[in-house]
Amino acid sequence: MKHGIDSLIKNDGFLCDSCGKRHFGKLKDCIIRRGAVYELPSLLKKYGVSNPYILCDRRTYEVAGELVCKILTGAGISYAIHIIEREHPAPDERIVGEAMMYCPLSCDSVIAVGGGVINDTGKVIASAKNVPDIIVGTAPSMDGFASATSSMERGGLKVSINTKCPDAVIGDPQILASAPKHMIASGIGDMLAKYVSLVEWKIARVILDEYYCPAVSEMVEEALAVCVKSAAQAVNGDEDALCAVMEGLVISGLAMNYAGVSRPASGMEHYISHIIDMRALEFGTPWDLHGIQCGIATLETVRAYEKLAKMRPDMEYALKSAREFDLDKWNDHLREKLGKGAEIIIEGDLREQKYDITKHEARIKRICEKWDEVVEIIDTLPSSSWLLQFMRDIGHPTSFTEIGLTDEDMHEAFAMAKDIRDKYVLGKLMWDMGVLE
Repeated sequence: MKHGIDSLIKNDGFLCDSCGKRHFGKLKDCIIRRGAVYELPSLLKKYGVSNPYILCDRRTYEVAGELVCKILTGAGISYAIHIIEREHPAPDERIVGEAMMYCPLSCDSVIAVGGGVINDTGKVIASAKNVPDIIVGTAPSMDGFASATSSMERGGLKVSINTKCPDAVIGDPQILASAPKHMIASGIGDMLAKYVSLVEWKIARVILDEYYCPAVSEMVEEALAVCVKSAAQAVNGDEDALCAVMEGLVISGLAMNYAGVSRPASGMEHYISHIIDMRALEFGTPWDLHGIQCGIATLETVRAYEKLAKMRPDMEYALKSAREFDLDKWNDHLREKLGKGAEIIIEGDLREQKYDITKHEARIKRICEKWDEVVEIIDTLPSSSWLLQFMRDIGHPTSFTEIGLTDEDMHEAFAMAKDIRDKYVLGKLMWDMGVLE
């Protein structure tokens, strides 16, 4: 891989020739190889700490947590450990509060043993205590290992909380190989989302003159290509392929650190997943792993882009649609479908003036002027037919009905995704053109 982990971890930063911005890797160490978990004592010594707090859940304790404890004991390192007993812990205030309550004052570092929820919780705690954070991955199931944010549910809204970047990520293929195929497919689904996120980053540059870095984009494209190439072998437990997928997931997180925004790794597909999570939290509706939801949403988003590319924006029609849009009615709809999380979204829409007519007019004018360029960008997406077959080949669900949701649930999530963040994604582009419905 041209952009290997070692070449990307440059904590003193480097000036980018592509965008002129100084990029910082933030991650200090990344060890992805057989036997990597045994490097824990040397990492703790390197960081000058000796009393770690181990965080895991029941399953990840059995997969790797118990081994971590034995390694530390064998090295004469004392530790505290908390095992979250809930079968499906949600990344919310309760899990952070529980983990913090069991964290001793003497803790001088955090070792998070697990996947997304455990890692995000560990990053919050390490940030609050300002101590080193080490992640021992148990499944290549998501792309947040090396990011400086934690994806959490706060006040009923799925948010990205700024936290510290982990100091080290450990990926041992002997541990990763024990992960269920569904979790490995989840990590690949999270990488497939980059097809959409990178296209939307480029479109936002064209329409809104948003910051964009070709070098970071290329870095993610390369990591995505390696993951796609390794996917079939990875879901069948091949250790080299699992290392390749894990490295791609880490690079995706590094890309967000480099860019200083989540653009390289998430877009419309992630926000559809967030809507599903919010409804599950509020109403107990079906949900699945983050990467699985993102993978399915990527397929749906690509299909929508294919339809959109065959249209042409009509400024008069778009302005008429915007003026006729009933914001109060839409906000009531958000409250009905999302519950208490809707209020935070509505406040954000008002604060960011997402539905301001004057701003809409400027955007649709730009869309009309730049439409051919936008279509050229859309055309770089893989075809939905290829994506569908690829997902089927690796055992990745290809529709929301496969994870217990209905077609109506999918359409609702698609329509509401534009309101999750102040980021220009497909839903906003379609609303600006008056074709979202």
